[in-house]
Amino acid sequence: MILYFLRHASAGQHKANPLQDDKRPLDAQGIQQCTEMGRVLAAMDVQVDAIISSPLKRATQTASLVGNEIGHDSKLQTSAALRPNASFDSFRQLLTKYSALEAIMVVGHNPSMNQFLSLLLSGGTSDDVSDLKKGAAARVDVSGNRSAILKWCITPKIVRAIYDASATSSRPNTERK
Repeated sequence: MILYFLRHASAGQHKANPLQDDKRPLDAQGIQQCTEMGRVLAAMDVQVDAIISSPLKRATQTASLVGNEIGHDSKLQTSAALRPNASFDSFRQLLTKYSALEAIMVVGHNPSMNQFLSLLLSGGTSDDVSDLKKGAAARVDVSGNRSAILKWCITPKIVRAIYDASATSSRPNTERK
């Protein structure tokens, strides 16, 4: 199975009240991060059979915006197994539920996304071998015996650099020597 990890994009300041924080939307920077990340993933021909998101607003917005950019037209799925403090056991159950699919994208939060990615990559021995930034995406290939290989990880900073470089290279050169 191809497993794409996507951490929710920028959503402003954490709210002290958990119920309000659950409803915290993406900010303008986060919306831009999603659009740009989605376009880069589309250019990389990322295709998924399902997108599963934490039920929190900033995660579902991230999933929807990136999903639109990559041309995913199936209904967004939500799972509590992707909430910020979800357990690795619940995440493994989620993977089992979708194991018949070729490629899925999971959208969530830290600290759980870092822990899940780390535990997959380390074979369950370490929960701190990755650092998935807000708005970042990673591709992990998971075999039937649950061994996992990180194929790539892209941060919003890398995506922004790609956009800036392409904008610079597409400008006409008006200087004469």
